[in-house]
Amino acid sequence: MKREFYKILSLTFLTLLTIHLHAGNPDRQGEAGAYELLINPWARGSALNTLNASRVKGTEAMMVNPAGLGRISKRQEILAAHTRWLVPSGITVNSFGYTTKKGENGALSFSLMSLDMGNIKVTTTESPEGTGATYKPTFFNLGVGYSYTFGGKVSVGSAVRVISETISDLSAFGFCIDGGVQYAAGDENQFKLGIALRNIGSPMRFSGSGLSTQLQGPAGHQLTYDVRLSRFELPSLLHLGMSYDFKVGDYITTTPMANFTANSFGKDLLGVGLETEINKMFSLRFSYSGPLGSSDVETKGAYLGFGMGFGLEYPLDKKGNNILMLDYGYRPTNPFQGTHNIGIGLSF
Repeated sequence: MKREFYKILSLTFLTLLTIHLHAGNPDRQGEAGAYELLINPWARGSALNTLNASRVKGTEAMMVNPAGLGRISKRQEILAAHTRWLVPSGITVNSFGYTTKKGENGALSFSLMSLDMGNIKVTTTESPEGTGATYKPTFFNLGVGYSYTFGGKVSVGSAVRVISETISDLSAFGFCIDGGVQYAAGDENQFKLGIALRNIGSPMRFSGSGLSTQLQGPAGHQLTYDVRLSRFELPSLLHLGMSYDFKVGDYITTTPMANFTANSFGKDLLGVGLETEINKMFSLRFSYSGPLGSSDVETKGAYLGFGMGFGLEYPLDKKGNNILMLDYGYRPTNPFQGTHNIGIGLSF
């Protein structure tokens, strides 16, 4: 029964992969919306350029591959992270997540991610330099996910996310679904393969009183005209990654990884990364990810492709039942001064 299930599952995702690879189109870059869904707010994943679809675990899996939710080492996990995005743009990203195991093989997770863009000046046709007033955009997404592991080797997961983008007189709401699979092989599960399909959901459209204006009609009466904006799609993508754990002595584990990302609204990405864990306490992370094909000035992004970071897992008791986690990630950019991620968590 399980063997037939694996065959059906593999066939399904291979079909999705084929469809998605043919659907990608770099000429559609910039046509989607809700691009905050592509920001990885967690320090570990950011340092690895989100190349960890095959081995991501716990709460961080909500933004990469929900199949990894149940692979946490303890029963519960709490994470919080703060990101300074494209310094000195003044934009920050705050995120919080909680994951708990359900039974022996299941896991349930919740996550919240919000963007703080600061106060923006209100400008009008009559006052292009500003009216003296300001407004503050509110962008956030709230997700819930579940994963289940079969025989310790194959895990599947899915997540549903609600998206909200609002200002004082305009708003847009939507939802999306993520799904993924992780497969582990070897005597110590050292080889890992991951596939994830993300941001599949309903188109979004802005609406509100900000799209209404009063103009004088033909007979001299004041008429209210409403502008209807076109809908925009979500930036759907597909991750395909693999990794392998190499033991170096008794205390060091080095894990090279590779990941391919097929973007529906941009160029496909290919990247490699390396994570080294020392004594199961200290970790170093390095990565590089870049677009396939040539890039010109019009389509080139701000990120240079490199990522780096480190992490610390410190046991709070002698038995190691409670672990404090600290992580940092950095991605250089041109222009701007890079993106900095810092995270703190507790596994218990």
